[in-house]
Amino acid sequence: MCGLHDKRVLITGGVGGIGSATAARFLAEGARVAVLDCDGAALARLERELPGLSGSVRADVSDPTAVARAFDEVEQLFGGLDVLINNAGISVRQPFVDIMPDQWRRVIDVNLSGIFYVAQRAARRMLAGDGGVIVNMGSTNGLMGYPYYADYNASKAGVIELTRSMALELAPTIRVNAVCPGFILTPMQAAEYTAEMQRAFAAKVPLRRLGRPEDVAALFAFLASDDAAFITGQCFVIDGGEIAGGLASQC
Repeated sequence: MCGLHDKRVLITGGVGGIGSATAARFLAEGARVAVLDCDGAALARLERELPGLSGSVRADVSDPTAVARAFDEVEQLFGGLDVLINNAGISVRQPFVDIMPDQWRRVIDVNLSGIFYVAQRAARRMLAGDGGVIVNMGSTNGLMGYPYYADYNASKAGVIELTRSMALELAPTIRVNAVCPGFILTPMQAAEYTAEMQRAFAAKVPLRRLGRPEDVAALFAFLASDDAAFITGQCFVIDGGEIAGGLASQC
């Protein structure tokens, strides 16, 4: 991708399937990469797996005080920030009537409030510097109705609208977009869907497979690059054609 060499990149949710694949992709593009996650042991493991990382930061994105401290660490690592991949998120497969208030709050706190806290801190630094790019993690769940994920769906719909609002307010200094994956086979998804469920879902996807973390990482890299210099305020679906014919409502 054009213009990613030496860019200072922060990836939240950096130890997960998509996060770690994205870190590897930006390193391959010659960027300087730091990852943020709440799992200290997994961060240490990722630093061993990706020795090119500039560093890692442990923080819970749902805690604004922790996010503020994390950005102090990022400032020490980089002295600024060019790209934020705002990827951290959680999901719990649960019928709507069984969602408890604590679960609802936790999903919204991580997936929507966490996106806001991190993006706001990043935007302030980018506005004070030379600008930058923010890419938020949305989902096809924020665009279509999916059963058993009411809290997750609501959080991702919020991320999509937050992205559009940010793009309007932060232009022309900062570009802001969202990536909206369909079924990407990550450890989080593997824990919620049996192998049989995965095969059944893949058979309905027009491209006849589930997405890979590397697929999403490539889209993140494109949107962060100078190749996407005229793109902002958009939500990019990456789902193998999953929702093109309303597949979501059948699953």
